[in-house]
Amino acid sequence: MKIYKTRDYDGMSSKAAMIISAQVILKGNSVLGLATGSSPIGVYRRLIEGYAGGDLDFSGVTTVNLDEYRGLTPENEQSYRYFMNTQLFGHINIKPENTHVPNGIVQDAELECTRYEDLIRKLGGIDLQLLGLGNNGHIGFNEPGAAFIPDTHCVDLTESTINANKRFFETADQVPRQAFTMGIKTILQARRIVMIVSGEGKAGIVKEAFFGPITPNVPASILQLHNDVHLVGDEAALSLL
Repeated sequence: MKIYKTRDYDGMSSKAAMIISAQVILKGNSVLGLATGSSPIGVYRRLIEGYAGGDLDFSGVTTVNLDEYRGLTPENEQSYRYFMNTQLFGHINIKPENTHVPNGIVQDAELECTRYEDLIRKLGGIDLQLLGLGNNGHIGFNEPGAAFIPDTHCVDLTESTINANKRFFETADQVPRQAFTMGIKTILQARRIVMIVSGEGKAGIVKEAFFGPITPNVPASILQLHNDVHLVGDEAALSLL
């Protein structure tokens, strides 16, 4: 594992964007696994700047997103498809048909999970997976539990995750109670993983995830077994390391 400590959120965003940019430049047809939430917004802004400046070309890139709320349409402003369209895809030259997010409004959840797994397999796997870290150690929507769930699945969200995400909705009751997410094995099969963390509030879980025991009670701890993880964090988030 490589650890990059930056001064602040902006520095974290710039460093992570540099790693992703290098991936795209070196392999123009890369498959990128992408994340949502507040953490990667700065990363995406810098990727947009790289494209606008003529340094990055996304025309051959394919993306697969980690997760999507169940029950939200792509047009819903809180859906992850909407987030990706507005925060990244709509500002770069990526082909819309090459951007993939789980379908949150399908009736058959099991069929959608199988479809998404098959899609990633047909793409040849993920070259670089961007991750954030939840306050309870979740990655994607892989919540703490009795066992690691390997493949893409539909998960019941924990109260802590619902509470963490309610700031994006008018009321907590509007937060979906289920989501589709890549599984632990799917994430681990990415050839490279970049995790971004920011803020003092993440310091404890960062230490627990990367220097504590590997346990499904802290899903991110499984990343200790991956041979190419880049942990990019600001001073506050890495203060306990």
